[in-house]
Amino acid sequence: MSDDHKTLTQREEIERWWRGAGSPLNELLDMKLVSLGDGEATFEAFPSRKFYNPQQRTHGGYAAALLDSAMGCAIFSRLGREANFGTIELKVNFVRGIFAETGRLTCTGKVIHFGRRVQTAEARITDANGKLYAHGSGTFMVYNE
Repeated sequence: MSDDHKTLTQREEIERWWRGAGSPLNELLDMKLVSLGDGEATFEAFPSRKFYNPQQRTHGGYAAALLDSAMGCAIFSRLGREANFGTIELKVNFVRGIFAETGRLTCTGKVIHFGRRVQTAEARITDANGKLYAHGSGTFMVYNE
């Protein structure tokens, strides 16, 4: 981490990563962090045909990445600034297909359990009307490198 980032708060660091400076994933997947609280993170995403699989619907990996990002940021919002963590398990339930016409999606991740080394979280993907498209849970581990 460079010296200019050492003065950022945990929340500012997460926002810096996801709102432009640190993660090309948000640009690649047309998603962005829209809110961040203590143990909670919300993203919005815009599915398009570029994410379609051969069945002409959004590939499940798109929803999985969105769920994992929201849960991961929710976990990270509770960690100390120097902590490293990673997803060690991800469970995704696909409720209905996601299409370009689905429009803006919202994904909110929330911490369920926050232990010293292992944490769990859950997240839900909904459309502008609150209709559920996918939900999931994850297990995360703090590690030192």
